[in-house]
Amino acid sequence: MSIDPVQILSPGQHAVGGAPEGADVLLARDLVATGRDVVMVLRDDAGLERRAEAATFFAPEIDVIMFPAWDCLPYDRVSPRRALVGRRLAALGRLHAKADHGRLVLTTISALLQKVPPRKFLEGAGVTLAPGTRIAPDDLVRALERFGFNRIETVTEPGEYAVRGGIVDLFAADAGGPVRLDFFGDELETLRSFDPATQRSTGESSPLTLTPVSEAPLDDDAIARFRSNYRTQFQVSGSDDPLYEAISEGRRHQGFEHWLPLFHDGLETLFDYAPGAAILFDHQADAALQARRELIAEYYTARQTISDADSGVPYRPISPDQLFIDEDTLNKLLHGRARVDLSPFDGPNHSFDATIGRDYGDVRIDPNANVYEAVVADIKALQSAEMRVVVCALSDGSAERLKGLLIEHGAPALSVLTSAPTSVAKPGVGVAGLEGGFRIGDLAVITETDILGERMARPGRRRIRPENFIAEVTSLSPGDLVVHVEHGIGRFEDLETIQVGGAPHACLRLLYAGDAKLFLPVENVDLLTRFGSEDSGAQLDRLGGAAWQARRAKMKERVKEMAEALIKVAAQRELKQAHRFAAPEGAYEEFAARFPFNETDDQLDAIRDVLGDLQKGRPTDRLICGDVGFGKTEVALRAAFTVAMEGKQVALVVPTTLLCRQHFMTFKDRFRGFPVRVEQLSRMVTNKDALAIKDGMKRGDVDIVIGTHALLAKDVGFRDLGLMIVDEEQHFGVAHKERLKALRADVHVLTLTATPIPRTLQMALTGIREMSLIATPPVDRLAIRTFVQPFDSVIIREAILREQYRGGQTFYVCPRVNDLEKLADRLATLVPEAKVAMVHGQMPVKDLEDIISRFYDGAYDVLLSTNIIESGLDLPSVNTIIIHRADMFGLAQLYQLRGRVGRSKTRAYAYLTLPPGQILTKSAEKRLEVMQTLDSLGAGFTLASHDLDIRGAGNLLGDEQSGHIREVGIELYQQMLEEAVAEARGGVDTDDGEWSPQVSLGMPVLLPDWYVPDLTVRMGLYRRIAWIKDTDELESIAAELIDRFGPIPVEAENLLEVVKIKTHCRHAGISKLDAGPKGAVVQFHNDQVKDPGALVDWITKQKGTAKLRTDHKLVFSRSWDTPKERMHGLTYLARDLAGVNG
Repeated sequence: MSIDPVQILSPGQHAVGGAPEGADVLLARDLVATGRDVVMVLRDDAGLERRAEAATFFAPEIDVIMFPAWDCLPYDRVSPRRALVGRRLAALGRLHAKADHGRLVLTTISALLQKVPPRKFLEGAGVTLAPGTRIAPDDLVRALERFGFNRIETVTEPGEYAVRGGIVDLFAADAGGPVRLDFFGDELETLRSFDPATQRSTGESSPLTLTPVSEAPLDDDAIARFRSNYRTQFQVSGSDDPLYEAISEGRRHQGFEHWLPLFHDGLETLFDYAPGAAILFDHQADAALQARRELIAEYYTARQTISDADSGVPYRPISPDQLFIDEDTLNKLLHGRARVDLSPFDGPNHSFDATIGRDYGDVRIDPNANVYEAVVADIKALQSAEMRVVVCALSDGSAERLKGLLIEHGAPALSVLTSAPTSVAKPGVGVAGLEGGFRIGDLAVITETDILGERMARPGRRRIRPENFIAEVTSLSPGDLVVHVEHGIGRFEDLETIQVGGAPHACLRLLYAGDAKLFLPVENVDLLTRFGSEDSGAQLDRLGGAAWQARRAKMKERVKEMAEALIKVAAQRELKQAHRFAAPEGAYEEFAARFPFNETDDQLDAIRDVLGDLQKGRPTDRLICGDVGFGKTEVALRAAFTVAMEGKQVALVVPTTLLCRQHFMTFKDRFRGFPVRVEQLSRMVTNKDALAIKDGMKRGDVDIVIGTHALLAKDVGFRDLGLMIVDEEQHFGVAHKERLKALRADVHVLTLTATPIPRTLQMALTGIREMSLIATPPVDRLAIRTFVQPFDSVIIREAILREQYRGGQTFYVCPRVNDLEKLADRLATLVPEAKVAMVHGQMPVKDLEDIISRFYDGAYDVLLSTNIIESGLDLPSVNTIIIHRADMFGLAQLYQLRGRVGRSKTRAYAYLTLPPGQILTKSAEKRLEVMQTLDSLGAGFTLASHDLDIRGAGNLLGDEQSGHIREVGIELYQQMLEEAVAEARGGVDTDDGEWSPQVSLGMPVLLPDWYVPDLTVRMGLYRRIAWIKDTDELESIAAELIDRFGPIPVEAENLLEVVKIKTHCRHAGISKLDAGPKGAVVQFHNDQVKDPGALVDWITKQKGTAKLRTDHKLVFSRSWDTPKERMHGLTYLARDLAGVNG
């Protein structure tokens, strides 16, 4: 190391090269060893977490203090998490307390720039609690409230407390866990730690010092200070602001921390807490500083420019210089300190002499090379060069896996390390989440990312919310088929700006039969709906032709009949009586205790819902929608137990023989010892046994029967059926569903599915069916890492071997039976080490069961199959799935298939392979894009909603599946159905719902392409703006536009104003409004007014400036010379007429 710590720690700016990620922690360690505090400023939170792991591993002897930033945006309406604020204040407290050794403070650009409470706020703020301490519980509660603790029923998170008589549970932010305080009068008798999961005490606790978990205090002085500062700063009384009202009453308000300066007599900075510390800046920190400042300025400007008047909740932002450190202030604070700018590359001045390690990307893409062999060769070479070698993995699991893989490929004996290796003879594997390896002195670090490329777990990675992503995916793109309410099916070609009334106006260019074109103003895009998938082979309609109108009218009739029949079905269920079932006390608890896992909250809610249904006394129809592996079967087991124990029969219908066998074994095992007979009916049962079972069902000897479609045969009957459970409902065809419906007239029905077929989902959403959603993953469940890529032999081999080496098995799914043999041959060549078994639905049942059983027992490494494994096979040992020709599967199928893996605590992988070089259809591309993006847990429900958009709902009653949709398109069909159901239920008459007012102003009305450059995003915004129903929504979109794209240009302002006028026109029954410098011409919808008398009175009051022409158009004369006057005038006119004719 050619670097002198004394020189680096002298005041001034120093550039140090040769310090890549990981090695920078070793440099910090050497500087801390001189006795000085060192503040290391990282670019982001992910970098902070990685350096904290690296410091624990490479420098366990130094004192590390982590100071994170708030986990919310500048000028947000939400508060940072209490646990995080508690960590920040605990870090400040530790920093402020003097130490006789140097400390390493890890922080981020965002945290450094944000001002913090003054040091005197933390002085004397603590309360020490130990056995024998005299403090009244009421005084303790007041202190906890002052410190920002949150009072709840059950303490599970830092910053919470609960009071139950003389017992107080609390979770201090910097404590290892929650503590239970037991009082006798005003004396604290005992402190016991407890487990937040079980809420049970785990032993005595050491004395505890309470510190604040909120940076804004709420004592009397702070409240008085806030009120005074608020009035002075904003020059208002504050009576219109819920924030001011809440704080005045001593209540916390969501997001009140963003007004932090008003609570204190001046804020300080992190520099004040670490007066003599040297500051180390991460590589490229200047760019991150600049980006953060710009973000702060952007949000502040947005808060200033957006009016909150309409929402009634003002947001009066504090100026950035009060909350954050600006550039000049930062330079002044750094002046006179040691400032070190780090770089991974060698610089002209100082160098730490560390080099970036080898990235094995070249080996990974070489089909003739093996990356593990290359790593092993390097480990041996480094050892020969007398270097200490460590392989850093991302987690304990991957450390074990890498160790096994490397030893398998000839690495010397590797040990699992908890800190950097001390000798050359003992290379090892440790956990430190570094992005890349490095070499320095006699230490060589190789990371999992170097070896395997794209890392498997990225802490702090921001997830795309499924709903937002799906909204983007389903917006209109050029070439999409659309349905215009008046003109029928056309093709959206592009956005085009045309001159309307002498001013530019954005319009959608739609193509109809015979190359006829229709230009639709963007604000009327609500007249359009998407037709559906682009390969549905629809014919374009003729503009002005009668065929579309006839089709639409006919469809309306059919939809109306369907809606009435649906309501009738639901009403009949309401009127019918059913047996009331109550869970038998004692026996039920014993049965539930056999469940080997802790139930999640959602699962408990679903169980409560189902048991509640069974007690109601009328047949209920409930849909349990939960992601694969989230515990739906347990809900079914509890319901089946409740019904069977009262002597009624239970039928569980499943789509496949394999799933039938699996459920049969599960039920048989769980009901062992109870007086319940469980049987199965499927192809796996001999004819003789099947006849005996059917006979037992009719006599009532069989209590629970689990079966495939065989259960729906004509010769199957029950003596007293009480509950019908349908699992994996999406696999049943219409005919089977009709048979089910006949069976279930007077019984309770429970449907389980992860991806409900759209018609089921639509039923639930339309309120005809009850629905419970299980969206919480089981504890320790990890999201499945999904890769979508062209077929690559190397990757397939690595995937199968990686799974094999960590003791797991692999599913290899192929869409066609014909391709199985070819794939089996290819796998035999590719992975001769793996034992491959092959199954498909056309095999003899005995062979199928035999192979599956042997795979269960671990006799095979890979199960090559068609999608028969999709139906709920549950194998915790299978944690890799490869899907061949993923473009040939539907979205719901892909999701179900992927859900077959990742059912344990192990990280699972899904590889969706595509034919190399083949161009995919648009919808296949979209499906795969959704699959890769929605790798979060529990996205099945969101995905089903998306599938509803792709395929439509079908017919909710039965046979007529997609014919309706082909005629009018998905969205219009759904819209018609929803309106018809609402009408049949006694809602409003919706016959006249399909029209949209046209407003022409002679002013530019568009979102300029320089403002929103991406066409898809622009189209999505146009659709959302056109659907706006009130001013709150309008303000919210305006705020979003400013947030995402900057200040709103005049043309876009005009668009928002036109939409506002449109909503008034809709209420006023105005179908067309044309305006110019001399006034406006109003045309009423269908040339009709609701109250002619009121309109005549209004015209009379206008004193000659308004008159009704013989063609039923209203002429309103005014002098509107400027566009602004025209806009205001029209808004007034439309609002006025809404009052008259609304």
